[in-house]
Amino acid sequence: MEMKSIISAGILFALLGTTAPVYAQHEQEGKSKEQSRPQQAQQHQQQQPAQHQQPAQHQQQRQQPSRTQPSYGGTYHGGVQRNGPANGGVHQSGVPQHQGQVRSGFAQSRAGSWKNEHQTWSQRGGYNGYRVPDARFRSYFGHDHFFRINGLPMFFVGGSPRFQYDGYWITFVDPWPEDWPATWYESDDVYLDYTNDGYYLYSRSHPGIGMAVTISF
Repeated sequence: MEMKSIISAGILFALLGTTAPVYAQHEQEGKSKEQSRPQQAQQHQQQQPAQHQQPAQHQQQRQQPSRTQPSYGGTYHGGVQRNGPANGGVHQSGVPQHQGQVRSGFAQSRAGSWKNEHQTWSQRGGYNGYRVPDARFRSYFGHDHFFRINGLPMFFVGGSPRFQYDGYWITFVDPWPEDWPATWYESDDVYLDYTNDGYYLYSRSHPGIGMAVTISF
């Protein structure tokens, strides 16, 4: 009986000796997992902004407004043929090919004395050319519908400039004042208007001076 008790005690001691290390190992692994969880959560939080950064960039690119070319007075330049021939140094698309020819043409149409060479349509016997319909005139002509001649389809007829605007051909009948800058047609905002007896071209930089012009298709 005493021998059995000793054997039982030995077996129990052996079992306790093997269980304690196993339990300690499991407890150590549990602590390691608990310590690694905050680090994994922190790494996951750090990865989330990087994952969302690319869609945010795409969204920002979609939201950027597209740049548009500004228009002068809301005018419409109709009748432009981009593949047309070059006339007087300016391509039909309105892109100058020989700027020197254009400047030379305008230099030839410059007045020697504006006061002596300028004539109103009444002095010329009245305007007998094409008349723009009222509805179209209100949409594209007058002081509020200004533009720049430079860049429009253009050539020279008998030494006088002729350019295309709103599908019409505008031809200078008057010379332009000698005290204007040589490149006013490049920098000045101009507009077409019907004043008293016919059509005139005005520069917003030189109020009150109108050059007689004709309008045709």
